[in-house]
Amino acid sequence: MRTITPFLLCLFFVAIGYSQQIEIEQFNTGGSFSQPVDLQNAGDDRLFVVEKAGVIKILNSDGTINGTPFLDINSIVFNPAGVNDERGLLGLAFHPDYQSNGYFYVNYIDNSGDTQVSRFNVSAGDPDIADAGSELEIIDYIQPFTNHNGGALAFGPDGYLYIASGDGGSSGDPGDRAQNTTLKLGKLLRIDIDNTGGGNNYAIPGDNPFAGSVTEAQEIWAYGLRNPWRFSFDSQTGDLWIGDVGQNDVEEINKEPGTSAGLNYGWRCYEGSQPFNTTGCPPMGTLTFPIAEYSSSSGSGNCSVTGGYVYRGSMWPGLQGLYFAADVCSGKLFTVDGGGTLVDRGGYGGSWVSFGVNNDDELFVVDISGNIYRIVDATIAGVEDTNAAEFTLVPNPAKNTVSLELDFGTIESLEVTDLTGAVIISEENISNNNHQLNISHLTAGLYLVSIQTDSGLRRVCKLLVQ
Repeated sequence: MRTITPFLLCLFFVAIGYSQQIEIEQFNTGGSFSQPVDLQNAGDDRLFVVEKAGVIKILNSDGTINGTPFLDINSIVFNPAGVNDERGLLGLAFHPDYQSNGYFYVNYIDNSGDTQVSRFNVSAGDPDIADAGSELEIIDYIQPFTNHNGGALAFGPDGYLYIASGDGGSSGDPGDRAQNTTLKLGKLLRIDIDNTGGGNNYAIPGDNPFAGSVTEAQEIWAYGLRNPWRFSFDSQTGDLWIGDVGQNDVEEINKEPGTSAGLNYGWRCYEGSQPFNTTGCPPMGTLTFPIAEYSSSSGSGNCSVTGGYVYRGSMWPGLQGLYFAADVCSGKLFTVDGGGTLVDRGGYGGSWVSFGVNNDDELFVVDISGNIYRIVDATIAGVEDTNAAEFTLVPNPAKNTVSLELDFGTIESLEVTDLTGAVIISEENISNNNHQLNISHLTAGLYLVSIQTDSGLRRVCKLLVQ
């Protein structure tokens, strides 16, 4: 697995071309999770990790895991011993006003095998513990089979709750549920959870495509989806990105403006851009096709797309605007730019089932085997990794000060530059093998620390400022 550690960040200086390289680094320390399937933040520096068995745990900013779960609803979530399928606690979303109302929403398969989306609230006395007895059932629907449950939840820029439902399972959508707009399956649903109506604990937004209909499911926002396991909104543009799992040969990624209502993404008529079963289907011109896709056919090593996020953090400027996705079986990471160009970044060894972002929009990827990894841009123009035992930065990542340590010889001068090459710090006449550097005025991100030694050698280290 491609991972990096803080003490393997020092470099010889050599001239090379620019070639963007993605790396991952394990974020959780001192323990792992049991089948994590989702990762969310609540607007602060904590991360909330959803475990399939019905438990949500808090992952702190230093990588430690709270001993007491945030929420434990194992008793009402389908998770019998010896059964390993697509059912369980599948999704989590925090209300946009969570800091004031304490509401959050979960998507789970109940003990009857059906989907339940419910609201819970944090306990009054402890922000790290939720009230497991506070469940308010919001919406539910029957699952005819055990697979293709969807499960993702997200609040859109409009403040409404979006729910990925999946086509209900089996193979080839035998009930033609994804194209049937009287059903909630095979859809992206959109509801107003701040109001009620029609005897429900939610209301129908007035601009939903079937709002007011007496025959169609008014909750539908988009349809023609097979298993949109993970979707997200671009935090900068509001665009909607959906990773939709394919049947046999094609894994698809859809992108549309978040305001585009009533789109038909084509399943079961098409698998991605390829015809699948076009009997009785609407005209091709009325369908919305993927912005990007990749093969999951026999021999590819791929099997199931995991949709992610558009990177909007500040640590890795080179990743700005790239959408990240992954494949569960091959362990590959993919990026897609705004024009739809998909780049295979290679295999990273994990069974990637979800992505998540922290409160600063930094990107993480979830391995169902138990660990959470942070996405890193390892590209540095003008340097390449090599053996660097002579020169280290401690600590790294750092916030206020960092110690420059040279095993042999002395440090005579140093420069700190950003990734554009601009010199941020310059010091001369140091003449010591250990030097304390004040970085408290630097903004979070990646920098290069370059030293000149008494023997005339130049050494460079990457410094990650938090």
